[in-house]
Amino acid sequence: MSLKRTLSILGPGLLYAAAAIGVSHLVQSTRAGAMYGFDLIPFLVIANVIKYPFFEFAPRYTNATGKDLLDAYREMGNWAVALYTVITIFTMFAITAAVLLVTTGIFGFVFNIQLDTLYIATIILIICAVVLMIGRYSLLDKTIKYVVAILAVSTIVAVASASGVKTGYTAFLSNFDFLKRADIFFLIAFIGWMPSPIDVSVWHSLWSKAKGTTSQNKISMKDGLLDFKIGYIGTGIVALAFLSLGALIMFGSNETFSPKGVVFSGQLINMYTSAIGSWAYPVIAIAAITTMFSTTLTVVDAYPRVLTPITRHYFKKQELNQKSLYWIWMVVIVLGTLLLISTFSSSMQFMVDLATKLSFITAPVVAILNYKAVTRKGFPEANKPGNGLLWYARIGIVFLLLFSLFYIVYLFV
Repeated sequence: MSLKRTLSILGPGLLYAAAAIGVSHLVQSTRAGAMYGFDLIPFLVIANVIKYPFFEFAPRYTNATGKDLLDAYREMGNWAVALYTVITIFTMFAITAAVLLVTTGIFGFVFNIQLDTLYIATIILIICAVVLMIGRYSLLDKTIKYVVAILAVSTIVAVASASGVKTGYTAFLSNFDFLKRADIFFLIAFIGWMPSPIDVSVWHSLWSKAKGTTSQNKISMKDGLLDFKIGYIGTGIVALAFLSLGALIMFGSNETFSPKGVVFSGQLINMYTSAIGSWAYPVIAIAAITTMFSTTLTVVDAYPRVLTPITRHYFKKQELNQKSLYWIWMVVIVLGTLLLISTFSSSMQFMVDLATKLSFITAPVVAILNYKAVTRKGFPEANKPGNGLLWYARIGIVFLLLFSLFYIVYLFV
């Protein structure tokens, strides 16, 4: 396949990567490396492996049917839509706030903005809204390729530079303690968004549907899955890179991460540049800004895009304009997020851990819904997953259920 052809099919997979590579990578992966060295690499890999089928089912379903996963949930029955609606409403403000707090911290530090966190967050949300108002999916599809490319190059340069840095790292699995509650809670928060919350799979299906609508040529199953795999594997590689940067540069230092977004961002970038050299500041700054802004942009677009068809589902007898609903939900999410930030703006770490733990608990529910979407009657036989992938998914569901139950029980022990 030519480079031009490959670039033409890329879109939803890179949007997924942009949504995934954010808090889970820049913050959580870096914290994991800084706190535990390379100890959590096996858990990073396991999380990516276990969740793979449930993300893969999204482009598979959309490319096979021309519909999105919300259509699949509606066909399953009101119970499925209700479950997903509850999960979305339950998590959307915390997830958006967590992403936005990290983004405001990065922007505030890099551009030396002397404004209250709430004001910076408001400005970023307005910029996102304007970008989406101008071009919606088509602009998002075109710009995200460059954003992800900048991130990838910046990360590779940073890792290559850090590879020669000496640290205080010791023996493998000598720093993480399975008997410490603090370590277990961090691990749960780390896995919760690694590589991203599973409900992002629904966003991916919506982006895939939009790609099929805006593209001149129909996207084949092969091309749709290739686009997804490039995005998914890429997020895993970038996560390993950020964890490695934390382990190579930050591990063994005596400095403690601040829960405040701007201070955390300064610590993060200054530690990198002090170890690698001041020349690396632009590289790390570009990587941080592009990572978090692309994540914020995709999250701000995704929730109204998801909630619009859900609203139309519940109000079938009313003529509801899709574009108007999108912007109504945009306003709701913006106001709710800003209200949450005004309450917890002093603790970015608290908001990040809250959002990631909520995603950890709800993961099995969305995984089961996605599994049912590609195995129920009416799904094209030729595009159904093979037995190997189905067994892979069943085992993944069992693990996700056990992990969630363990966490819930562990909270009360």
